[in-house]
Amino acid sequence: QVQLVESGGGLVQAGGSLSLSCAASGRSFSSYAMGWFRQAPGKEREFLAAISWSGGSRDYADSVKGRFTISRAYAKNTVYLQMNNLKPEDTAVYYCAARLYATAVVATAYNYWGQGTQVTVSS
Repeated sequence: QVQLVESGGGLVQAGGSLSLSCAASGRSFSSYAMGWFRQAPGKEREFLAAISWSGGSRDYADSVKGRFTISRAYAKNTVYLQMNNLKPEDTAVYYCAARLYATAVVATAYNYWGQGTQVTVSS
């Protein structure tokens, strides 16, 4: 079992930045690939970024490539999402997720989820 807790969401103006954190507890954090997703009201959960268990592979959605950066700190059992140049359309609840070893871009491939953190970008 892996428990995930997101933090760092909030209200920011367009063009601003936020850094989200996802703290993991439980078994073998270093064995898990970690992903970030978001879900806006009335929309499906959207893949944003993922990082492999080793940190050697990272995937990004086209919508955030060049603006968002995923990273992980093994000593802190934490994965981060640095978000720059935020836009109003980035407004959503942001979730982190975990699955063993390799990254995936579909939500159904992930076994563990956090409760989400709200990000609101004002124009």
